[in-house]
Amino acid sequence: MSLERLLEYNRKFVAEEKYKQYETDSIPNKKMVIFTCMESRLIELLLKAFDLKNGDVKMLKNAGAIIRKPFDSIMKSILVAVYELKAEEIIVVGHHDCGMSRVDTTALVEHMKERGVTQETLDTLKHAGIYLEKEFHGFDTVEESIEQSVRIIRNHPLLPKQVKVHGLVIDPHTGKADVVTRE
Repeated sequence: MSLERLLEYNRKFVAEEKYKQYETDSIPNKKMVIFTCMESRLIELLLKAFDLKNGDVKMLKNAGAIIRKPFDSIMKSILVAVYELKAEEIIVVGHHDCGMSRVDTTALVEHMKERGVTQETLDTLKHAGIYLEKEFHGFDTVEESIEQSVRIIRNHPLLPKQVKVHGLVIDPHTGKADVVTRE
């Protein structure tokens, strides 16, 4: 699908006022943040599996639902959701069969080179203390990864102690969710 096809559909969507069925305000109805993987199989499945509708939660995504640093962009978004958007609960949702569990960082760097990233650029990053092997490393088990992300969120010095943080893993084929950790 091309950008033009998306925009063509969008013009029709707006003209037919289809947006009206999705109207809501910016405060999540369920006072919840869900942080999950960018996995395309979860776009609708996760919402349906948890009976969520437009406006119910703040949805944050990245590759693998991974937080490694206490002040990365996901954590900043969580804190904004808590302090400005009244979120009271955070759920980290990983999934089985996640591509981040299979990332070959050496192959990834080779793919970057094939698409035009120069060795000079890679060397510059390394000299700046940015190691792609570390930055793009995935995880061994989804459960360990979820526990790590939950631990960083729970122990964040700016997160109020009364905010509950849970970790789940979902099956991208069936939508079945299992608890990894809960408060």
